[in-house]
Amino acid sequence: MNYDEARAYLLKRPEAWEDYPFGPGVAVLKVLEKMFATLGTEDGVARMNLKCDPDEAVMLRDIFEAVLPGYHMNKRHWNTVVLDGSIPRGEIERMIDNSYALVLRGIPSKQRKALQMRTGQNIT
Repeated sequence: MNYDEARAYLLKRPEAWEDYPFGPGVAVLKVLEKMFATLGTEDGVARMNLKCDPDEAVMLRDIFEAVLPGYHMNKRHWNTVVLDGSIPRGEIERMIDNSYALVLRGIPSKQRKALQMRTGQNIT
């Protein structure tokens, strides 16, 4: 998965949108004003920060060399995923979906239910 593919997949999440609060080099993907991912490049290689369950975060770092503690994030809850081609696309999509769902779980139930009603999808 490359930068453009990752960006397209991130933006396919229900009501996901892109913001650039840190400048033009890093996209921040949000749902209901909450960040669920960042996407940028370093030395020509795309990188994403994704929210993750703390135990799973460590496990993914042990399995994949391209999964690192979250850069400029709470390293217990965030991983940086280097999109260098070493992680299968399906696994990256699963990590994105998991990050989105984890962020939604932290949103008040009323807002979450309204999002589900607007999109017609079970999103968590």
